[in-house]
Order: sequence, then structure tokens, then C-alpha cells
Amino acid sequence: MTNVEREDWNRKHGEAGPLFGVEPNRFLVAEVESLEPGRALDVACGAGRNAVWLAERGWTVTGVDFSDVALANARRLATERGVEIEWVQADLCEWRPAGAAFDLVAVLYLQLPAEERRLVLGRAVEAVAPGGTLLVVGHDLQNLNGGYGGPKDPLVLFTADEVALELPGLHIEKAERVLRPVETEEGEAQAIDALVRARRSR
Repeated sequence: MTNVEREDWNRKHGEAGPLFGVEPNRFLVAEVESLEPGRALDVACGAGRNAVWLAERGWTVTGVDFSDVALANARRLATERGVEIEWVQADLCEWRPAGAAFDLVAVLYLQLPAEERRLVLGRAVEAVAPGGTLLVVGHDLQNLNGGYGGPKDPLVLFTADEVALELPGLHIEKAERVLRPVETEEGEAQAIDALVRARRSR
């Protein structure tokens, strides 16, 4: 990732407070709330809404992002909510998490071209501990023409089936296209996301 890209995300995160609000992603909640809390890694954590939600539920959380403005917002939110989280500012294409160290690795709405995405997901797979879960959620390729919002660059979109093939060594529990309601001035619209949940055997 380049400094130009970092500045672009810094600008987005700095314009109007938390870029995507402070409530956790609906799919993270649905897929994770039944899991026993342990060690969690939030990859591309942004302004920390998902990391904070996990910490509030007893997870020991590490959040990683390359936008220092996003992480400043994340630290502020964690302080407001009274939770401790380890925040790491790093370029995900260069940073490598500890191997087999996390009971949950969440990669939500990471926007990278396929080659870089595969690199980051490969390291995310390595970070999953025995018995641990990897959750990947992002903008589906179909969202470009059939859904609401999201990036307009098809190079950073993907399908659940594509991601499922990029997770060697994990058992794919779920790989599907999902709809995410979005409130707009014209009423409710539907964004189309890709969701993959995978687990490492014990």
C-alpha cells in the first residue's frame, strides 16, 4: 500500500468521525456471538467498532490498520467504552501476525486487489489457532451492478467462492452471498456482500 492510499483513508476517516459508525458489523455479530471468547485479531480494523464490540464481550483483541487517523478514532472509542485493545498501525501487505495465535481472525471489508488480498488472507490463515475461526466479509462482485454503495473498482471486489479457495488448511463452514440492508434518503437499499467462515481443526 502506498502513502497516497494511506492519506486517502486518513482523509475518509477524518472527515466525519467514525467512517462506518460505532455499531459492530451485523455479520460479525451473527457469526461470532456464540463463540467462546478468546484471542481475536481484527484485520483492517478501521475506527475500531468491531474490535471494541469483541472486547466488550470478553475477547482479548488486537486491531490492525494502516490509517493512523482511523486508529486514533479507534482508541477514542475504546476509551469511551472502557475496554483495553492492542492497536497496531501497519501496512497489511508487510505486517505478519503471530502464527496460530488467535481464536478468531476477522477480515471485514478489506479492499485490496486479488494478489494483495491473497497475501493478507494467507497470513490471516496462519494466525488462526487450532480450533479457531476465520471470518471474511467484503463487498461482493455482484454489488457493482446489483447492490448499493461499496467501491466501484471491480479489482477490490470478490466472491465467497474465490475467498474459500484462498484459505488452505481450514475447513470452510460457510461461503455465501449475503444481503446487508442500508438506510438511504430514498429508503432501505440492499448491499450485496460475500461471507466466508472457516475453522481450523483442533
